[in-house]
Amino acid sequence: MHSVIPTHSSRAPTGLQTAGLVAAALAASLLYVQARQRRAESQNPPQGKFVDVDGVRLHYRDLGEGQPLVLLHGNGLFATDFELSGLIDNATKHHRVIAFDRPGFGYSERPGHTSWTPEAQARLLYKALHQIGVERPIVLGHSWGTLVALAMALDFPRYVRGVTLVSGYYYPSLRPDVPLMAAPAIPGLGHLLRYTLAPLLGRMMWPLLVRRMFAPAPVPERFGQLPKWMSLRPSQLGASAAETAMMIPAARRLSQRYGELTMPLAVIAGNGDRIVDSEHNALRLHQEIEHSELIVETGAGHMPHYADPARVLDAVARIEAALVPGAPSTRPATMAHSTTLH
Repeated sequence: MHSVIPTHSSRAPTGLQTAGLVAAALAASLLYVQARQRRAESQNPPQGKFVDVDGVRLHYRDLGEGQPLVLLHGNGLFATDFELSGLIDNATKHHRVIAFDRPGFGYSERPGHTSWTPEAQARLLYKALHQIGVERPIVLGHSWGTLVALAMALDFPRYVRGVTLVSGYYYPSLRPDVPLMAAPAIPGLGHLLRYTLAPLLGRMMWPLLVRRMFAPAPVPERFGQLPKWMSLRPSQLGASAAETAMMIPAARRLSQRYGELTMPLAVIAGNGDRIVDSEHNALRLHQEIEHSELIVETGAGHMPHYADPARVLDAVARIEAALVPGAPSTRPATMAHSTTLH
């Protein structure tokens, strides 16, 4: 009988070898993510214009003619979302539509020396709108964009004519999803994650995340045209994570000022929203602001602007009608609608 002496190749990897494997995997992830980013940007070049404000380069679409309507997208997306939903096409029939990529999203810059709170974004966009010749707009925000719309209305009440809020988070609440979703914003570790593993994990989770956004309604086919890897670029993941981290304190801070709002305001929500609780947010805001209108889309989730963009714009039209001198200022009744997505 011969004894078997383990050779070096049969031993478990040493700590140094494991570290080398991890480093190699991260390097491979980095190269793959960079390649996907280059490909995404090459296939989806900027379609709008650029404006430089306070050293920040912002990308925006400027389409149509008429009374100005400013569109502010939600977290993780960019202005293309409003195009795919049909909102831009419908709005340009009667409005000059300005749809921004908010700082850090799409093709807009997000310098790291600024904390891009809703108030900071509102100030930047206010200056940008003045610079491109937009006066007295109605501002429509979706999801995180509603916080920016509210900040703009609160800080520049003589400038903003009216506000339409779609699926917003208006009041602080317990959000167990925040720590995980905010991880890519952690200094050091977050930087490593968003350039290596986070985009890959995000791509794997993309179908689940999208279904949750639209549930209980099905995901419309046109949303599939959104270029996923534009949203999964490291810079945009960093912006998304940072906004997730500041969402609760921003809502707490702004909610203390909602009583200052005097302009016409429409609040739109899906009654099946699984991202933000419509009763805690939309209904509560409607109850607090007496001159607001509440529109609840039955069977819709977090993306009611895909359900019926014309209906969203009907709310904008009612705001415009309320601004006509002599128009009645009575509190609009709560409206509920059935929803079907195609």
